[in-house]
Amino acid sequence: MTLNLHDPRLTAIGLLMEVHAGLSSRFAAQFEEHGLSPVEFEVLMRLARSPEHQLRMTDLSAQTSLSTSGVTRVVDRMERDGLLRRRACPSDRRSAYAVVTEAGMARLAETLPGHLQLIQEWFIDQLDADALEQLLSALRTVRDAVHPGATAGSVRSAGDDC
Repeated sequence: MTLNLHDPRLTAIGLLMEVHAGLSSRFAAQFEEHGLSPVEFEVLMRLARSPEHQLRMTDLSAQTSLSTSGVTRVVDRMERDGLLRRRACPSDRRSAYAVVTEAGMARLAETLPGHLQLIQEWFIDQLDADALEQLLSALRTVRDAVHPGATAGSVRSAGDDC
């Protein structure tokens, strides 16, 4: 059996993983300065960008790389820190929302400028406008294929109280 260790598919995924690792390490250091882990920042961002700054716990799990129990643990910790609160669903006692508190929005407001600066420097400034648009389009296509729940709960319909 001959191994093709120079297969362009290996190169493509390897480059994507290297970019992710490089950006993640820069982001993690900046988040730590603000007392957040990368997953806590992701949870705050997902909730802050959702209608009414909230998501059902199941939708939060679907949007992140966390299992249902993983989301529960992160939300428990963030609730203890005052960054989130839980809100029961009035029509389904089995469902609960995670909601960003004022303290959570304040922490996000402290963290976001530095995060955006890192994104600009290490991602956006590396590409011209056309290359960036093509990359974003391609990333959305792949994301939707491999992670179809990535936008779960991000749009609420009228009358949807859970």
